[in-house]
Amino acid sequence: MIRILVPIDFSDRSKKALEVANTFASLFDGKVTPFYSHLPISELDEPYALGMSTKMYQKFDEIEQTLTDRVREISKKIIDGKYLSDPIVSIGNAAQGIIDSAEDFDYVIMSSHGRTGFSRFLLGSVAEKVLRLCNKPVMIVENDSNVNGFKKILVTTDFSENSIEAFPYAIDIAKRTGAELELLHVLSFDQFDEEEKDLSLRTIREERLKILKKEYFNEIADKVTHKLIVSQDSPHEAIHNYVKENPVHLLVMATVGRTGLKYLMMGSTTANVVRHVRSAVLSVKPQKA
Repeated sequence: MIRILVPIDFSDRSKKALEVANTFASLFDGKVTPFYSHLPISELDEPYALGMSTKMYQKFDEIEQTLTDRVREISKKIIDGKYLSDPIVSIGNAAQGIIDSAEDFDYVIMSSHGRTGFSRFLLGSVAEKVLRLCNKPVMIVENDSNVNGFKKILVTTDFSENSIEAFPYAIDIAKRTGAELELLHVLSFDQFDEEEKDLSLRTIREERLKILKKEYFNEIADKVTHKLIVSQDSPHEAIHNYVKENPVHLLVMATVGRTGLKYLMMGSTTANVVRHVRSAVLSVKPQKA
């Protein structure tokens, strides 16, 4: 049984994360814990404060139960009762609250949008900070992400040990759903100097993909394919363009990969992919990182 933490902020868009978490919990017979972080500092909270005071210093203990009841009420409408756990309501910085609470969970599932008024759920601060610093796998979903039981999965690799740490998560989900899984590597000439742009590298990378497939995905070999993209674009642009033409239900990536001009810098690649794709993205921070 897995434990899933789902940050919400009462917006319709953030409720998408609850929907996806319900699907995910049904696959693993897991438990979903909704999370809400309250920052009582200004009138920004007025439309969402349930009629409570917006004084600069609110007494958290006086509103905690009201917030907890509201989070539970929203969650019960979306999460099957057998998967729903009691909500967590905290006070303070949202990103840090999520990161700290996540230590007791197996996954974090959150929306990339929220009630901030911007087109993203504070992606430059909250979601991106969680992506980079959370030690547990983080799934970011769009409002129109179609997970469809996670039946089609794309997992990226740059051949580093860090990127390989994402493989077990993709395999586990694929085994539970019977999903088709594609292993993807981008040979981006954007990373090379002119004299290094030798297409013979394609053959070398193709062989390495075959080896990875055999070594790590053999138990579901009949469901796994591999794909090498040779592109003049940056890695995140190549991944975005590929997913746009070949939609998937889940994209699995490590947040840290091999650095240097010749390889993907997965830390920045993952964040950039999340900003642009509509698919759900599961980011895995390698433990050694």
